[in-house]
Amino acid sequence: MATFSKFNSFVEDVAEKVHNLGSDTLKVVLTNSAPSASNTVLANITQIANGNGYTTGGATSAQVSSAQTSGTYKLVLTDVTWTASGGSIGPFRYVVLYNDTAASDQLIGYYDYGTNITITDGNSFVVDFDGTSGVLTLA
Repeated sequence: MATFSKFNSFVEDVAEKVHNLGSDTLKVVLTNSAPSASNTVLANITQIANGNGYTTGGATSAQVSSAQTSGTYKLVLTDVTWTASGGSIGPFRYVVLYNDTAASDQLIGYYDYGTNITITDGNSFVVDFDGTSGVLTLA
């Protein structure tokens, strides 16, 4: 899987109690426009077109675990799958994680897959979150 990059504002948002990663609704959206580390909210992200199995606002990824051990916090999320139906989804290159519970849909981070991806009719794409290392760690 592509490497996770956090948005700069995520650090401040954690310190100022914008995120409760253990209980907030976290969602994933697709975009073909490169996110900037300075983006702060979902409105800064240009999502791919709605339709054929993709819904604007993305898909929910539930928490598998949200805990700290020896001073290191780890967030583990369920995988997200999109299946194209009635046409293709995309192209997209970036998968963006955001907090749908936060008042302005604050951004957390994103993955860059390095190339454009199109999900053709009848096929699926899985955002395979690392179940061992987690989506992110805070130490």
